[in-house]
Amino acid sequence: MALKLFLFALVLCLPTSLSSTASKDKEHKLKYNPYRYTFIDKASTFSASSSSSFSSSGKDSTYDYIVIGGGTAGCPLAATLSRNFSVLVLERGGVPFTNANVSFLRNFHIGLADTSASSASQAFVSTDGVYNARARVLGGGSCINAGFYSRADAAFVKRAGWDPKLVNDSYPWVEREIVHQPKLTLWQKALRDSLLEVGVRPFNGFTYDHVSGTKVGGTIFDRFGRRHTAAELLAYANPQKLRVLIYATVQKIVFDTSGTRPRVTGVIFKDEKGSQHQALLSNRKGSEVILSSGAIGSPQMLMLSGIGPKRELERLKIPLVLENEHVGKGMADNPMNTILVPSKQPIEKSLIQTVGITKMGVYVEASTGFGQSPESIHTHYGVMSDKNELFSTIPTKQRRQAYISRNKYQLQEAFNGSFILEKLAYPISRGHLSLLNTNVDDNPKVTFNYFKHPVDLQRCVEAIRLVSKVVTSKRFLNYTQCDKQNVHKMLSLSVKANINLRPKQVNDTKSMAQFCKDTVVTIWHYHGGCLVGKVVSPDRKVLGVNRLRVIDGSTFDESPGTNPQATVMMMGRYMGVKILRERLGNKAGV
Repeated sequence: MALKLFLFALVLCLPTSLSSTASKDKEHKLKYNPYRYTFIDKASTFSASSSSSFSSSGKDSTYDYIVIGGGTAGCPLAATLSRNFSVLVLERGGVPFTNANVSFLRNFHIGLADTSASSASQAFVSTDGVYNARARVLGGGSCINAGFYSRADAAFVKRAGWDPKLVNDSYPWVEREIVHQPKLTLWQKALRDSLLEVGVRPFNGFTYDHVSGTKVGGTIFDRFGRRHTAAELLAYANPQKLRVLIYATVQKIVFDTSGTRPRVTGVIFKDEKGSQHQALLSNRKGSEVILSSGAIGSPQMLMLSGIGPKRELERLKIPLVLENEHVGKGMADNPMNTILVPSKQPIEKSLIQTVGITKMGVYVEASTGFGQSPESIHTHYGVMSDKNELFSTIPTKQRRQAYISRNKYQLQEAFNGSFILEKLAYPISRGHLSLLNTNVDDNPKVTFNYFKHPVDLQRCVEAIRLVSKVVTSKRFLNYTQCDKQNVHKMLSLSVKANINLRPKQVNDTKSMAQFCKDTVVTIWHYHGGCLVGKVVSPDRKVLGVNRLRVIDGSTFDESPGTNPQATVMMMGRYMGVKILRERLGNKAGV
């Protein structure tokens, strides 16, 4: 595909699917707006009367769809629905367009480290003792991830019960706007050659498809190192029918419980000044609130709104709307472990470009060259950093607070090199999510139970053995120009990095199983909490209530492909088209 040149932040190409409104849309986007699109504004600009121009009839102050969360699924979903109906998107974060930590590959680690109130990333620590993050920005996880783009395999699509033709139409809709072919760095080429040397074959070249062997995937970073996020899929929107409010934190979904089934009527949200507002759904048949707040935010919002385990809600005195013991259950995170490979010289920065898709259900990837920068001296980066020894002298109890507050301990550079990553594809171990309080701004309590199932642990051991072969292969050593190190020494580097809060054992470099448990980290591919068949139906409607859906990764019982963002964005488009066709048939025009 052609590489897009973003010479001006306000000038974008309109997709051909909306060519009939091209001139109006071009004029609409050329008007100066600090948020790129004039349909984006701060939440404090909202009032019931001001929404009337966006309603379908123009006579009331309601919306056909209210999307909670303008993230990886929410943006393509809203853009699609706005073709025919009025849509309000409520996003708790800001915009990514002017945020340098989001926009540039070189700042990837800084974006994850920044936990200020205006950050695109909100840190949390699971009860497993693993550092993690959730997005807080228009565009969601596509603004803070490593950018790798790879589709799900056909088996995943079949298990999801999706229409393969519509899936195959929806992926290119995303790819035309924001996906690029990477220029491989020397390190990524070395990884490619080493994977092939140790038997991860065949080489499948550059492809978006999920196929066994070694391949080069897509990226949402262009050739200038600039990130293109799901927020840019709003370029497809009908600006006359879409309104996006940023810094709009939804506090709860509102129900009418006077009938036989609870019926959603709207939502209550607060703006950046702390003022509350109520947004109302239209009474038209088919109008819905759609939760797209992610695997942490969506089950949290259901519970805060009165849908969830009865005892959980009673404990926090949340009025019960509908009892469902499955909300917040079935949580999973793909465990990842790394081997740190030192380098004698600075290495070019790169995120995921090459991937080994093994038949054992393990993916092997790499990240390189991220060093400390002056502007980030008071931050902690997590696994994609070379500063992980920063907590080595801080007691465990204080580490957790240090990770959240970032204001007491100065970090020092401790490692110069790169990372080889292995990630389990289909973890059997499952966890859960529960509320700590009724403040939507606070993270809920999350447990993933990494390696609780022995099969997961055994697969990790096999994966570490594979990665050990990769980093000691002839091709790899030719590139790094380092002496061949024994596995024990390489594993020791990872253990000393203190990349999580889990206790370390004396034998964690001699026992690979212990190494897996002690050094587990996240690659931010957690999912579940609103599973199909337990919380939502196959069409993502919340069971037991009317006019409410969940469309995001919380409905997945497995993470699609090597990296889920491609499929989550595709799902936003896919479900938007499905909904339009259900309501309008051939008149939908999609």
